[in-house]
Amino acid sequence: MAAITASMVAELRAKTDAPMMECKKALTEADGDMAKAEELLRVKLGTKAGKAASRITAEGVVATFIEGSMGGMIEVNSETDFVSKNDSFIAMAKAAAELVAKHGPTDVAALGALPYSQDSFGPTLEDVRKGLIGKIGENMTFRRFKAFQGSNKLASYLHGTRIGVVVEYEGDEVAAKDVAMHIAAMKPVALTSAEVPAELIEKERAVAAGKAAEDAAKAQAEGKPVQSPEIVTKRIEGAVQKFLKEVSLMNQAFVKNDKQTVEQMLKERGTSVKAFTLYVVGEGIEKKVDDFAAEVAAQVAAAKAAA
Repeated sequence: MAAITASMVAELRAKTDAPMMECKKALTEADGDMAKAEELLRVKLGTKAGKAASRITAEGVVATFIEGSMGGMIEVNSETDFVSKNDSFIAMAKAAAELVAKHGPTDVAALGALPYSQDSFGPTLEDVRKGLIGKIGENMTFRRFKAFQGSNKLASYLHGTRIGVVVEYEGDEVAAKDVAMHIAAMKPVALTSAEVPAELIEKERAVAAGKAAEDAAKAQAEGKPVQSPEIVTKRIEGAVQKFLKEVSLMNQAFVKNDKQTVEQMLKERGTSVKAFTLYVVGEGIEKKVDDFAAEVAAQVAAAKAAA
């Protein structure tokens, strides 16, 4: 059995907003597996425990560059929020987005090899990155990027420097920019319900099934009627369909007018969205959680040993 520490409980609570004791129970049942504990909490507490995506921890910026139907978007990571606000770091990120748009590199190595000079460093983007690491004293990485070089029009939206969206569209530019802003706020995972990844659907189905099983066990323990298998199946599929509407762009209620869906708004304004790309800084990256008390104790012990 894995040891469940206070920092693990605190991390799970920060991700899910679940009560401390529930977090500890879930971690114990999951034998310390954070992802499994999150799913257990979702089964027990419902969708409230699904807020992990809004609690991204890694630092950095998202930068975009658009010129006509050519564009680029990139996520550049740093170790601390302090460096993500550094002018030289931001300048490098913006330059990288432009290089992505104009050259369409296939991977990080190809991107780094492109010509670029800044802050007396160069002649390549990789040389600038390494130079800034030495100058600022913190690691920096080009995590992911995408080049847009098709025939569709492009619209972008940046929420600060941490969320970036590029929309590929035909029609009205203002409508497309409204959609880009909507995507940054609502974070859909696909354009339509049919395009939601199968693994996400199956995970949601498993959560709904687990919740139904828990409700059935509770009803049985309290001597109440248990729903028939047919009703349970309909309930599970209903939860899946609700999930699909919540995470597919076209089915979401438009943020500027919740009386209509995004699809209805676009049709009204003669615009079609072909695709979108959403980057959230640090999404999917596990950031090291430092135990401050342990760190201080280690420093004190080291000082005593040196003395």
